[in-house]
Amino acid sequence: MKRAARLSAILDLLAAEGEVSVDQLVEQLDASPATTRRDLDSLAEQRLLIRTHGGAVAQSVAYELPIRYKSHQRTHEKAMIAQAARELVAPGSVVGLSGGTTTTAIAAALAASEDVALHGLTIVTNAVNIAAQLATRPDIKVVVTGGVIHSRSYELVGPFVEQLLSGIQLDIAFIGINGLDAEVGASTHDEREAAVNRLMALRSRRAVIVADSSKIGHSAFAAIGDAELFRTVITDSGLDDDTRAALETAGYEVLIAR
Repeated sequence: MKRAARLSAILDLLAAEGEVSVDQLVEQLDASPATTRRDLDSLAEQRLLIRTHGGAVAQSVAYELPIRYKSHQRTHEKAMIAQAARELVAPGSVVGLSGGTTTTAIAAALAASEDVALHGLTIVTNAVNIAAQLATRPDIKVVVTGGVIHSRSYELVGPFVEQLLSGIQLDIAFIGINGLDAEVGASTHDEREAAVNRLMALRSRRAVIVADSSKIGHSAFAAIGDAELFRTVITDSGLDDDTRAALETAGYEVLIAR
């Protein structure tokens, strides 16, 4: 296994279990103890984990993992969600994309599309990585909100974002979240990101939550909005029947990407 793949695998295990040992990693990654310790030291230097005597523990909050590492998680599910989202985009639409790995996958699906009907789109985003990704498509107009960059998510936040969003109208907005609970609604770890996501949803004719099933049934620190704001949720087939029923009872339209 190459080093980049090992590092991603270590972070995935930490995200799932919260703690890993050198012995566990040696067995699962088929690497030597010395190599494993060097990998852990490297990740610790980047402040992506905390080293312990026999291994490592995760940082206190999962959202401290930079987006470039989180993007390796549940990639198949996010790709399916992105394709389902693309099918909701009408020709010539003004589309809002919040930051996040799932919305980044949607941007990739739009950028890679050969469908002539999707030409002439306008994309409004507060995520600098998404803007850079779409800048290679001259037939897509990209509007960047401005603001102060959040180093962990590449999202622009603050009053400059709110000033721009307050003056525009979106046809559809795809909003990434960290948690979705049928009673509490959608939420994220950062209150500044939540404020931008909420305003982007409010400025759209149709606001859509995009989230893989691991985020559903949970809630995070800062509320974004409930079913009164978000009509639709796109997720993957990992969503269990009871949770889906609870969302639909709360007023959400649940679309399963396949």
